[in-house]
Amino acid sequence: MKLIAGLGNPGSQYEYTRHNIGFMAVDKIAKEFLIPMELEKKHKAIVGKGMMGNEKVLLVKPQTYMNLSGESIRSLADYYNMDPEDMIIIFDDISLDVGQLRIRKKGSAGGHNGIKSIIAHLGTNEFPRIKIGVGERLPGQDLADHVLARFPKAQSKDVEKAVEDACEAAFLMVKEDIDKAMNQYNGKQK
Repeated sequence: MKLIAGLGNPGSQYEYTRHNIGFMAVDKIAKEFLIPMELEKKHKAIVGKGMMGNEKVLLVKPQTYMNLSGESIRSLADYYNMDPEDMIIIFDDISLDVGQLRIRKKGSAGGHNGIKSIIAHLGTNEFPRIKIGVGERLPGQDLADHVLARFPKAQSKDVEKAVEDACEAAFLMVKEDIDKAMNQYNGKQK
């Protein structure tokens, strides 16, 4: 079984914000693979159980708010006895252009508080991840204001394509292996 978690913040006020692109990707995967999602209070997450090809998957949208994402991920990892290598975490990255993907086998948090929380709760940074570019903040702009802002309409096609690519990359990572997904999506321009 693989766990695919998209990071974001719960609540309608955060829908379609840069920080919630991980939620958007998990919603796309759930729709594509007909996986129903429901709130599991004990894990503080919206969770879906289903199949991607021949592999069982657990889709996860932590409901703890971004900075506490690790609580939910750790709870599910313990409950399902999962290793970090069997997880795929999807999240926003301000150092990538809008729509660009970068897939990694492991790595530091790179200043991302959701990833910091997951690393702290799992005790390792060795879990695969899909970073989705949301663009850099404007000079002098507060980081929180940037990531909590909605995407402008002009970027909607790039955002839609990035979410679709993240869905396909996650399927490739589940079905085959991460190296194939990295070769296909890393460095690919929108």
